[in-house]
Amino acid sequence: MSPADAGGEVLAELTGVSLTYGSGERAVHAVHDVTATVRSGESIAVTGPSGSGKSSLLHLIAGLEAPTTGNVSWPALGSSPHADPARAGLVFQAPSLIPSLDVVENIALPLIVAGAREADARTRAREALDLLDIGWLGDKLPETLSGGQAQRAALARILALRPPLLLADEPTGQLDRETSVVVLELMLRVAAEVGAAVVISTHDSTVASRFATEWPMVAGHLVPSAVAA
Repeated sequence: MSPADAGGEVLAELTGVSLTYGSGERAVHAVHDVTATVRSGESIAVTGPSGSGKSSLLHLIAGLEAPTTGNVSWPALGSSPHADPARAGLVFQAPSLIPSLDVVENIALPLIVAGAREADARTRAREALDLLDIGWLGDKLPETLSGGQAQRAALARILALRPPLLLADEPTGQLDRETSVVVLELMLRVAAEVGAAVVISTHDSTVASRFATEWPMVAGHLVPSAVAA
């Protein structure tokens, strides 16, 4: 959590949040009593092993999951960000590209939804692809991409949007080490340029070290020292 005197706007605020899937003996307690804040300008790596609750915490911040108990709010965004691509860029592990659209069209679509003219949206889409050195993928359909290429295309979509909140679940999981470094530096650079917050989940300590703040998770709990003021 940011210190109480941190200057950035509060983009997401979690208060006593827990998330449970299922009920009874089959219930899975993914997140336990988390209180934390994401402010503009912050870079946060949520860390921990598989099953520690990292992805579930990002889903709560994104508004993709409603907490079982507690409250999540987005003071500076106005409402849950997942429905408005201008407010939050989301990259998660599951495939997110629309199969019937080529890569440029996939990246341009959220920009058009946010109000950009089609020609401008396509230009920004190609610029984002060029930043990641994958401009040659622009006219390809998602089904022809490798897992790593699809992940980079999804990242290009957030870079093109330049929203105030960028959320990514294991964004380098399908990338080689060299490409991972490039992708992370671009995410952080674009975020710094627009004053955005970046929150990622990762089990890679090298990836986490590039972020100013680390939120370690253990069995659904944020380690207390990670959110101390």
